Amino acid sequence: MVQAFIAQQLFDGEQLLKDVALTVDGGKVISLGGTPAADAVRLQGLLAPGLIDVQVNGGGGALFNNDTSVNALGKMSAAHAQFGTTGFMPTLITDQVDVMQKAADAVSAALKEGVPGVLGVHFEGPHLSAPKKGTHEECFIRPLSDEELAIYARDDLGLKMVTLAPENVSPEDIARLVSLGVKVCLGHSNADGKTAAAAVAAGASGFTHLYNAMSPLHSRDPGMVGTALISDDCWCGLIVDGHHVSPEAITLALKAKPRGKIMLVTDAMSLVGSDEQSFPLFNRIVTRDGDKLTSNTGELAGSHLDMIGAVRNIRDWCGVELTEALRMAALYPAEYLGFAGGRIAEGAAADMILMNDDLQVQKTWIGGQEVFSAG
Repeated sequence: MVQAFIAQQLFDGEQLLKDVALTVDGGKVISLGGTPAADAVRLQGLLAPGLIDVQVNGGGGALFNNDTSVNALGKMSAAHAQFGTTGFMPTLITDQVDVMQKAADAVSAALKEGVPGVLGVHFEGPHLSAPKKGTHEECFIRPLSDEELAIYARDDLGLKMVTLAPENVSPEDIARLVSLGVKVCLGHSNADGKTAAAAVAAGASGFTHLYNAMSPLHSRDPGMVGTALISDDCWCGLIVDGHHVSPEAITLALKAKPRGKIMLVTDAMSLVGSDEQSFPLFNRIVTRDGDKLTSNTGELAGSHLDMIGAVRNIRDWCGVELTEALRMAALYPAEYLGFAGGRIAEGAAADMILMNDDLQVQKTWIGGQEVFSAG
């Protein structure tokens, strides 16, 4: 079905435009600009590319570790679409091999069934560092084995990410993962700078939630944080929720990294898009206090952040221009993952969001289909 619009304001991923005609058909933008169709619907507010989140543990009451099903992925998709996410990497934290296999099967089925927004899978662990495990279960942390490699080698999982600690996975194995089409991120690691740099040289291209659960920058060793900041070709995710990273640390990262190498992530848990106040995580209970999630054992346990909230926060707390904040939430994650997202352009997928002046999402489209409307 052909859909014609006139956007009061439109951010195409590069520039901000006014009163722009837009036509969508077959899930794609087929024209941008020119004379609007006679039946074009006027969109009041700011139309922008859909947001892309590479780290989503849950949403809508579903946590992927607790429910490795297509139904759970649908709940996560619907929950995050309310907040502008049109593409996401369902994220499984450190768990048993059979849970990893079930998660992979669910992602494969979701991709075949066309569950909106599912891009692939992110395995955050299990090859991590126990001293920097955060909320991950130490009993499941383990070296890379053929069982996990068989999962990572699958070609039916869409885009693939693995977060690992480089002190526990050799550069040779990192290069092997990269050869299998896996985006290797470094995180939950106590590695020194030399070890982290060797992992980058072997093909690791990202750092998971910069500053959190990684060895800090010291005067005599850059650690994981310093290596992330000086590795110009690597992307860094940031959880801008006011609990994981301070505005000053965010500003430092923005000054240190080349433009385009910082991407906003949520690390969202099941409570986003839900009225629930707590959920089980292995043998613990995670409770929400405002927008902070804490395990009963004391550590932060993911976040209650959504992507448009991250955009507002980095704009308001760090003075980042809105257009750049939107790139950090859409274009840069797409570039990291290696697909043509984060833009509104002729021939591009019609993954779009409409926001009001307060940056509250009013409508969300995935592949030209309206999946959320605040009205």
